[in-house]
Amino acid sequence: MNTTAIGEILAALLVLTGSLVSLLSAVGVFRFPDVYNRSHAASKSSALGVLFILLGTFLYFGLARGTLSVRLLLVIFFVFMTAPLSAHLVCRSAHRSGVKLAGDNPRDDLQEVIGLDDA
Repeated sequence: MNTTAIGEILAALLVLTGSLVSLLSAVGVFRFPDVYNRSHAASKSSALGVLFILLGTFLYFGLARGTLSVRLLLVIFFVFMTAPLSAHLVCRSAHRSGVKLAGDNPRDDLQEVIGLDDA
């Protein structure tokens, strides 16, 4: 096996792994009980899935085609900058608008810190 074939196989494995992680992320969005858990599934694991897919693409073009794409590196960077930030803002907005935690005994330590009324 030459370097091109190994690169293509490795890239295919990374893309397949990223697809599976993204699928599990989508299942988590439907299965988790509240907005806080759902945003965790939507941001953390989907960002990991996108990372694997983009790394596989970067590897394929780097080893099989012989070109390095700076755009793919920028996309990876911006996904990892925006996904956690957007999840944080969604959870913060949900908490400030009074969305309750799921479960029998939800403990909200943040409520007394930010001074929200018990609505």
